[in-house]
Amino acid sequence: MYMALPTGSSSDGDAVEGHSYGAVILAEADVKEVELLEVLRGIRFSGWIGPPRDGWVVVLGDPGDGVVADGRRGVIEVAGLLAEHRERPVLAVRVRSDRQLGIVAWRAGDEVGRYCSDPSREPGADKDVLDQPFGAELAESLAEMFDRADAEDQLTELLEEVLDPDSVYESDRLRTVLRLLGLPSWIMAAGALPHDVPTGPKAAEFTRLRGGVTGISGRAIAGALGPVRRRQNPPPVIADPPTGGGAGFEEWMF
Repeated sequence: MYMALPTGSSSDGDAVEGHSYGAVILAEADVKEVELLEVLRGIRFSGWIGPPRDGWVVVLGDPGDGVVADGRRGVIEVAGLLAEHRERPVLAVRVRSDRQLGIVAWRAGDEVGRYCSDPSREPGADKDVLDQPFGAELAESLAEMFDRADAEDQLTELLEEVLDPDSVYESDRLRTVLRLLGLPSWIMAAGALPHDVPTGPKAAEFTRLRGGVTGISGRAIAGALGPVRRRQNPPPVIADPPTGGGAGFEEWMF
């Protein structure tokens, strides 16, 4: 199987500093490396393409929580593009500064569902957006898609849990999700690139793409694209997140 993953590290200055990264997981039987390269080059994707490993291939990008391709695409939007015309499950995950986890799944080219641990953490989110996990019912589909029916209850409980952002990393939640689904958990260390990734592939095994181009030409393209993309934010995981009302009244009044 193939996994596409934009990654990078960042901190929002709170008590806990964490990394930002993302992943798109595709079945190897559904895509060939040449095709994958063609799609990523077509959208001027910036990142790394990893080798097949334990049934998966990982494509890493920079930054993990930001815009990594044309069309203001972040990791989730890249996943949606790669999911087109695929019969097997496709999964995208994104962690933002270890305080927000987003998960989106596709099957047979159709989106199955979305999960976000804290929609209020999106850049520019309205102040009344709730900071509670949204979409935990996705756990049922994930367990079925990845043939892990025995993990459904544990996945649901895990996605429903409200974590203390000052003491618990979202990477901890994601690590358990990936373990339960039988997917590689070393992606949390992918921010080590361009050096070797702990427990993952060696740096030399990755192909570097900058704006969809390799080598020195890619460096020049990245120099032009980088400043533009850094000023942008990809779409939120949840387009219409739940809010607390914000009408200036309390429920007890009714």
